[in-house]
Amino acid sequence: MKLFLTAFAAALASSTFALADTPVTPAEAEKIKVVLEGLGCTGGKMEKETEASGYFEVDDAKCRDGQYDIKLDKDFKLIAMIRD
Repeated sequence: MKLFLTAFAAALASSTFALADTPVTPAEAEKIKVVLEGLGCTGGKMEKETEASGYFEVDDAKCRDGQYDIKLDKDFKLIAMIRD
């Protein structure tokens, strides 16, 4: 059983790395910046989820009232804005 759990954990870890986020293209970054400006935010680390969803994430965006993690859908519409 222990061997099975070790193999399962290794498989899970390798699949997690396969789903890592990727950098956004320059065109996607421009669209994200427009959305951020509309929210009163700037900066942050922009990434695109590699899962089928195609969501965009901005980690640690600086906004008027604090720092946020922001999630946009594939059409660059706001899904979530969570204060850090």
